[in-house]
Amino acid sequence: MTNQPQHAPQTPWLTLIGIGEDGVEGLSPVARAILAQADFVVGGARHLELAAPLVQGKTLAWPTPFEHGIDAILARKGLPTVVLASGNPFFFGVGSTLARSIPPQEMLCLPAPSSVALACSRLGWAEQDCRVVSLCGRSIEQLYPALQPSGRVIVLSADENTPHVLANWLVGKGLGATRCHVLERLGGPHEAVHSFYAHEGAPDKLQRLNLIALEIDAQSASHTLPLTNGLPDTGFEHDGQLTKREIRAVTLSSLAPRAGELLWDIGGGAGSISIEWMLASPSCRAVCIEAQPERVARIARNAAALGVPGLEVRQARAPEGMEDLPKPDAIFIGGGASRAGVLETAWQALKPGGRIVVNAVVAETEARLLRAMQEWGGTLTRISVSRLEKIGSLHGFRPAMPVTQWVAQKPEAS
Repeated sequence: MTNQPQHAPQTPWLTLIGIGEDGVEGLSPVARAILAQADFVVGGARHLELAAPLVQGKTLAWPTPFEHGIDAILARKGLPTVVLASGNPFFFGVGSTLARSIPPQEMLCLPAPSSVALACSRLGWAEQDCRVVSLCGRSIEQLYPALQPSGRVIVLSADENTPHVLANWLVGKGLGATRCHVLERLGGPHEAVHSFYAHEGAPDKLQRLNLIALEIDAQSASHTLPLTNGLPDTGFEHDGQLTKREIRAVTLSSLAPRAGELLWDIGGGAGSISIEWMLASPSCRAVCIEAQPERVARIARNAAALGVPGLEVRQARAPEGMEDLPKPDAIFIGGGASRAGVLETAWQALKPGGRIVVNAVVAETEARLLRAMQEWGGTLTRISVSRLEKIGSLHGFRPAMPVTQWVAQKPEAS
């Protein structure tokens, strides 16, 4: 007996064609033929101009808002339609946006070399060794975690001003020795490359279509973020409400972040736990709940300074601030665990298989954690740290207040 396919094959009605600065001359024969026969072609104004020698049908330049263009494409479901994009439509392009609404079997994609591939070929860089970060509609601060000593980063520019803004930002971060390459209109007759050090500033009169390749100085370690948990306490602006470095490292280990997961950080203080959670992976997300407005503002500043401007900060007092949030994969409670309803609400909201970590320094919270362990399981650990301090003309270890940590995993759904 043979297995029958669950879905009958579908003929693609939407074709995504990647086009470069060399225009229609760089397209494959198949792409040229499809474009010449297309009844309806959608793309940016630049893409439509590049394809103009072949286009015979109706065209639509991407409107504002962008979603209206997507709606126009979806309204033609089943009718032959072409969408033009830069290089590879599925690399920081429109392809993934369309794939949210259109099954892949209904699309044919004919990519061209991406701007990143062209940049690496011009510079002699191994593409697989480079980090790629887009600043198109995104905050420059999210670039910071990608900057590592001797690292190479490709930055997709928003416009002709991006190289100037980026060079100044690098200098402000102490990374003025970064070697920068601005590559303009790659793959076309007007291609150009400009190289300079960040402290020298970007050249004037750059083209709007460009990307920036960065070579981070090998001696820049003190100005970049380490890749392990436990950033220095001095890296955070705080008022004393900060999970200290050693305890923070243990706490992040207990929370065990994985790519794409969501953390609730309840009683955020300086936001250090949620910030380091998000630094674990670009896809990690966090919501920080903090009652005091001055701390809310401080958390946002810390998040931007340390490269995770996407941290969501909610001003509220738990458990009220936990309402209407997406269910978390992990929860950290650094303050307020003894307040009525906080642990119960958190445990109920936690996804099956999710982790909860609570730190306590006062006896009342410790007592509540003992009851929580008896009810929901998990482990209790007491963590003590002593630091060497000066005592007169001599030195001795002064113990910090011990932290009792409850760690539990919610049972998987049966």
